[in-house]
Amino acid sequence: MHINDLLSLKGKVCLVSGGAGLYGKGITEGLAEAGGTVIIASRNGVNIEETAGTFRQNGLDVHALQVDQSDHSSVIVLKNSIMEKFGKLDVFVNNAVARPMKGYNDDLGNFDVSMKINATGMMDILREMADLIAAGGGGSVINIASMMGMFGPDISNYEGTDMGTPPPDYFFHNAGLINLTRYLARVLACKNIRVNCVSPGGLFNYQPERFLENYCKKVPLKRMANRDDIKGVIVLLASEAGAYINGENILMDGGMHA
Repeated sequence: MHINDLLSLKGKVCLVSGGAGLYGKGITEGLAEAGGTVIIASRNGVNIEETAGTFRQNGLDVHALQVDQSDHSSVIVLKNSIMEKFGKLDVFVNNAVARPMKGYNDDLGNFDVSMKINATGMMDILREMADLIAAGGGGSVINIASMMGMFGPDISNYEGTDMGTPPPDYFFHNAGLINLTRYLARVLACKNIRVNCVSPGGLFNYQPERFLENYCKKVPLKRMANRDDIKGVIVLLASEAGAYINGENILMDGGMHA
């Protein structure tokens, strides 16, 4: 098969949870530019409608559906809506994340909230969307974790800033997601579903100057990631070009941990 055909997502229906977020927009854009029909989903219905509308103005096939990942009934409504409107699902990019904890000493009630959304809710939506993909003959699930699920925090990045200590729940659930990827790759292979993970490093979002200085001097490429950086790996894992990649976690940190 020609490489252009291997990388094409023409005729594929792709769901991106958290598709209106920083990395979510890049993921959505990449999948749509590769020819996919992309659905973005999150709790904020107005935000995702506006985001999808902007993509459509640029000629991309992007749609919006609302979902509350912490609510099983909302996940089922999303699942049914995808079937009614699009008839199938080929690719699910599990990208949504909530960050209720603000630091090490934050109230443990916020850790509970985080686990409900980022652990229980995430497993719920993964199972339901995997069932949808299986019903159509198989496809690809791509989990978005973080390099923070692979390594402890580099506290020196925060020196000279008022950003505080990074929250523990984020490290906890991203580490779990990486190994859950390996579990699902084994369990779902019989349904012709490949499951992989991408663990990005820091994404530029106008962080304080001192943080940028601290961070970028540790990256061989001397910068944080931008929105385009994640597109290629996502399209690879979603398309036939990645048909023999399964159960992998790809670290995308510009060489920081090389």
